[in-house]
Amino acid sequence: MIFMRKHLNNMQNRRFVLSGLAAIGAASALPGSALAYSAGEANTLITRVVSEITTIINSGRSQAAMFGDFERLFARYADVPRIAQLVLGPDNRRATPAQRAAFAEAFQGYMARKYGRRFREFIGGRLEVNNTRAVKSFYEVSTTAYLAGEAPFEVVFVVADSNGRFIDMKIEGISLIKAERTEIGSMLDRRRGDIDALIADLKRAG
Repeated sequence: MIFMRKHLNNMQNRRFVLSGLAAIGAASALPGSALAYSAGEANTLITRVVSEITTIINSGRSQAAMFGDFERLFARYADVPRIAQLVLGPDNRRATPAQRAAFAEAFQGYMARKYGRRFREFIGGRLEVNNTRAVKSFYEVSTTAYLAGEAPFEVVFVVADSNGRFIDMKIEGISLIKAERTEIGSMLDRRRGDIDALIADLKRAG
């Protein structure tokens, strides 16, 4: 039983670390003008992702500086409005345009802080890009993650063919979007559905 609990904790921890790595870092190599017209180009983009995010993690900069780096990358290269819309889920339909924009901005900073605090655990680890396949209007780029003291596991980056930007990732089959939607949904429930209160708290959370 103790072994099983430890194993589950390790799985949750590595998913947490890699979620942040992908959610913020993967977008760093996806310029707004780039289009993933082919599987080869999508593969190249994620290869650049792995290189650039690893450089930031191993840069030796302070945690606060890393937060800023990751948030700027996320803001510039990720499809933040789309990710925020998917994470907010059904509640996105009742949000006003101003609330949607404010939520996307708050969520962006929240993600940078939440996952940035755990990035140091990835120091010395690595991701290796394996292969890419087209799935409907997306490309799925499969990578293998190697963390110290952990068995290798699969991380799949999802890139939109329409704009070549990062929109989701899956760790051992678990979607980042779905995981964050559950978390944000719980936060919203605790605030009795008050989207403005959620936005205000996201600005301080993470």
